[in-house]
Amino acid sequence: MESKKGKIIVIVAPSGAGKSTLIERLKKDFPGLSESISCTTRPVRNGETNGVEYNFITKEEFEKRIDENDFIEWALVHGNYYGTSKSFVESGLSTGVSLLFDLDVQGCDSFKNHYGSEAVVIFIEPPSIEELEKRLLSRGTESTATIKLRIENAKNELGRKSDFDYAVLNDDLEKAYCELKEIVQSITER
Repeated sequence: MESKKGKIIVIVAPSGAGKSTLIERLKKDFPGLSESISCTTRPVRNGETNGVEYNFITKEEFEKRIDENDFIEWALVHGNYYGTSKSFVESGLSTGVSLLFDLDVQGCDSFKNHYGSEAVVIFIEPPSIEELEKRLLSRGTESTATIKLRIENAKNELGRKSDFDYAVLNDDLEKAYCELKEIVQSITER
């Protein structure tokens, strides 16, 4: 009997669009989804644990792994490296596990280039740039310069929303989550 191949579900959004909140809810409602833990050179934030939110590694280690072709995708975003391990993806897919990825636009492009239609990408759209900036400021975790950079990146990312398989407007968390949940349910049942 042939075993069912896992699914690749990618969630992408500008910083502050509510992606993390929505993903946390998805993980509770879909315990069979296995979330990818990316590698990053970004500093650890308060409350984060290595190996839980990210695998935090040095810039030198990351660049060594790039040279060894160890990442399915990697990107330099907001001055830090982020990447997804090939072995994690291949292992999950081959054992029938559906994988959930939290990627930026560059990472989505890499996944689409490598996996084509096997990678289903859902874009989370903020209600407005003004609301996005308000959310980023309320976090209190980044400098004004970093927030300015994230807002400029968000404008570019919003211009790409129609490039992805689905778009969910997060102007109301409950409504956005219900829409996202329906999309993920349809993907996992295919």
